[in-house]
Amino acid sequence: MNRTLVSLLAVSLVLSACSSREEKADPLKVDRPAEEIFKEAEAANKDGLYQTATTLYSEVERQHPYSEYATLSQIRQAESAYEALRYDEAIAALDRFVELHPGHEKVPYAYYMKAMCYYEQMTDVARDQGMTEQAKEALEVVVNRFPDSKYARDAQFKLDLVMDHLAGKEMEIGRYYMKKKQYNAAINRFMEVVRNYQTTTHTPEALHRLVEIYTILGLRDEATRVAAVLGYNYPGSKWYQDSYALLDPSQRGKLEDQRSWVSRTLSSLLSPN
Repeated sequence: MNRTLVSLLAVSLVLSACSSREEKADPLKVDRPAEEIFKEAEAANKDGLYQTATTLYSEVERQHPYSEYATLSQIRQAESAYEALRYDEAIAALDRFVELHPGHEKVPYAYYMKAMCYYEQMTDVARDQGMTEQAKEALEVVVNRFPDSKYARDAQFKLDLVMDHLAGKEMEIGRYYMKKKQYNAAINRFMEVVRNYQTTTHTPEALHRLVEIYTILGLRDEATRVAAVLGYNYPGSKWYQDSYALLDPSQRGKLEDQRSWVSRTLSSLLSPN
């Protein structure tokens, strides 16, 4: 056998091997029934092969764009991406689903899943809260637009946690400013908690910190007013006891004033102006 023939055989074998590998790497070139591909995608998803599942779901949509399986595959693509922690990809798939099927029964679920993508990426209070803000906005969409859906209750629960998380960030910054004796900046942060996160667990401490700062600054009347609000709303809290201890005896007597005075104080304290 001459060298030319050997070379030709070698090239032929290489090309054959490459072709074989390509066929194995891409078995989707041949059109198949939508149900068959979808079932294969479901099996891959169940086995945790999320990238493979996503590819197969996409293939269902490509080969059978007007089928029932194509619509379902769009949602399942998002779920697979979510399970694989590819949140940006999941959000893009969910947005696309809502855009293509605004009246579909799974739209509330799509919004809920989008909110979960942001929620799962929330960072601790020591870091930037941009993702937490996005989780808040997305959860509010579920609660406000789909209040009767089965996702609204869990969305509200998680929204409460998000609000507490954001309030915790404000408290952390406020304490930092307080430690640095930047009292005006600290007051702004604590007032932010009282005004915009008043249902969170951080409100009693925020009120106490205001009492502390006003006492340090010698603003006794302001300290007493805030202490009255704290005592009226959280009478048994540790923070009220600490605030009460900060006031001198002459100021403590004012805390026993009539209830309507305290109510007016609360209204003025929570006023944005």
